[in-house]
Amino acid sequence: MRIEIWSDVVCPWCYIGKRRLEEALAGFEHRDEVEVVWRSFQLDPSAPTEPSENVAEAIGRKYGGGAGQARQMMAQVQQVAAEVGLDFTRHADALHLSTVDAHRLLHAAGDLRGELKEALLHAYFVEARNVADHDVLVEVAASMGLDPDRARAVLTSDAHADDVAADVAQAAAYGATGVPFFVVDARYGVSGAQPTEVFSRLLEQAWAERSPITMVSAGGTAPGCEGDECAI
Repeated sequence: MRIEIWSDVVCPWCYIGKRRLEEALAGFEHRDEVEVVWRSFQLDPSAPTEPSENVAEAIGRKYGGGAGQARQMMAQVQQVAAEVGLDFTRHADALHLSTVDAHRLLHAAGDLRGELKEALLHAYFVEARNVADHDVLVEVAASMGLDPDRARAVLTSDAHADDVAADVAQAAAYGATGVPFFVVDARYGVSGAQPTEVFSRLLEQAWAERSPITMVSAGGTAPGCEGDECAI
């Protein structure tokens, strides 16, 4: 069973949703047969690669009320994050920044994409690090086992930009306007950081309703091979 997750590395609900899904998977009997694939999504494609304001300032400017009111709003999300073991106390001081390079690096991570995703989320939300800065991205990638020279080569080129764009386009095709957005076996979609029990029900339903392969025949038999014997 395959779970595709569209998310952004600066989306607080994406991190919370990740933890809730992980809780559901921990109690899922067929966990070892589940493949999780991380897809790219940019909450703010216009965000700067060289940030000049923090998240509280950016939210206060966008919605009014200033940084002080924004911090009060963010405190509520901080409480929810704490319920799943996440420390968001520094989130308001994290920078409002572009995530396109982080997403390109995730596409280059191969089998380590899941580990890098977690590391980038932790770097941003827990440590308030600048995940648009190439030095930071290379350092985080190297800590997860990626070759630092290869990571920097990706970041100083336009490698995987098409992959990021394709993920964004697919999300739009599914009708997703926000993240996190979860798709199971390209059949079941769930939007938002749903409670753990919702994810558990989704996993059970998707597993139970997996379609067995349908054999198609034009009539009669056709030659083939089985084991070490072939029809002659």
